[in-house]
Amino acid sequence: MNRLAMIFLLAAAASAPFDSGFALAQGKQDAKKEDEAPAGESGSVVQVANLIYDRVKSSVCFSDNFLRQAAQTTKVSTSRRFHPTKLSSKDVFKFPFVIMTGEGGFTFPEEERKNLADYLKGGGFLLASAGCSSPDWDRSFRSEIAKVLPNAPLKALTMDHPVFHTVKDIQAIEVKHGTPRPLEGIELEGRLAVIYSSDGLNDTAHVTGCCCCGGNEIRNCVDINLNILVYALTH
Repeated sequence: MNRLAMIFLLAAAASAPFDSGFALAQGKQDAKKEDEAPAGESGSVVQVANLIYDRVKSSVCFSDNFLRQAAQTTKVSTSRRFHPTKLSSKDVFKFPFVIMTGEGGFTFPEEERKNLADYLKGGGFLLASAGCSSPDWDRSFRSEIAKVLPNAPLKALTMDHPVFHTVKDIQAIEVKHGTPRPLEGIELEGRLAVIYSSDGLNDTAHVTGCCCCGGNEIRNCVDINLNILVYALTH
């Protein structure tokens, strides 16, 4: 699919219903107070949640810069910031796209495992990344996602996968150090529902107070995150 066709698809998505009673793909949600919306934005935009998981762990060091790029590149009405959302809360079902990142080990309480499983099986999309390629976070995520979706393993995505060729034509993953590791995905009934990177997709250069200190990050993460968002909203 060429880029022009993708833009038309994204425009059409504004009126398309999100699967299984979720919010519309363009972020049409239950009515909200004006002071709950980002400054200068309405509630009818694509909203993205950053998950609070293991009760108190937050995904703060993940840049929302790719949301602005999506709005500029595809003309999609996109929120300019993430919405912190507890994984244990039913609020997670308001979002078509959620992110999760961090460093160090963690464990999902049972209610978070069930909520995430229901969210993904119902049509939601998760983008997860080990901050600064944290090995402890990587081990925890692999362990927990296997409990959430025991019959759907992570599988490496090859560079000819459509997710790399939506808005941007990405030929290779570029990392700060060493050899890049492939992105991995989980399919549910033929639909890609999870993308995971064991190297940092966080784009900490655009996050105040965050850095990738001693770890690894993907250099072309903005383009990759942009493509993932567009792919998730149109497939």
